[in-house]
Amino acid sequence: MAYKTNVMRILDKMRLEYKSHSYADTNAISGIDVAKVLNQNPDRVFKTLVTIGKSKNYYVFMIPVAEELDLKKAAESVNEKSVEMIKSKDLLPVTGYIHGGCSPIGMKKSFVTTIDASAANFDTIMFSAGKIGYQVEMSLEELKKVIKYNLADITCRK
Repeated sequence: MAYKTNVMRILDKMRLEYKSHSYADTNAISGIDVAKVLNQNPDRVFKTLVTIGKSKNYYVFMIPVAEELDLKKAAESVNEKSVEMIKSKDLLPVTGYIHGGCSPIGMKKSFVTTIDASAANFDTIMFSAGKIGYQVEMSLEELKKVIKYNLADITCRK
C-alpha cells in the first residue's frame, strides 16, 4: 500500500510490526461492513470509542465492531462513577480524529485506554489507522510498545 496514514508513520518510526489494510475504494461505513469487505472475523476488528467520565477525564475504549460498550463495566474498568460517550462534535478537538477514523494511536494526548479482553483471543487485532478507509493489524504485544492499555470485559455481551 503506497498511502501512509499518520498512525502508520508513527509505527514505522518506532519500527513496530503491523499490516495495513485499505477499504477506501468501497462503500463500507460501519465496522461490520469494514470487517466483511476485508474478509475478517468481526470479533477481531475493533472500533475506538472515546468517553468522558464524571471526573471530566477522557477515556478510550476499544471493542469488537459488532459489540456495544457497556458503560457501567467501562466506568468500573477505569475507576470512575460513570462514563458517557463524548459528543461527535468534540471528537476532533479532543483526539485529532473524526468519527469513523479514530485510532488509539496518535491522539492529541495520551488517554487511559482499555481494550476488551476478547482481544487476547487473537494473535492480531485490527483497528483504525486514523483515517476512514484504512486499518492496521497488529499484535497486542506490538501495540503495548506504542500505547499503554489495560484489558477488561467492557462489552454488553449476552
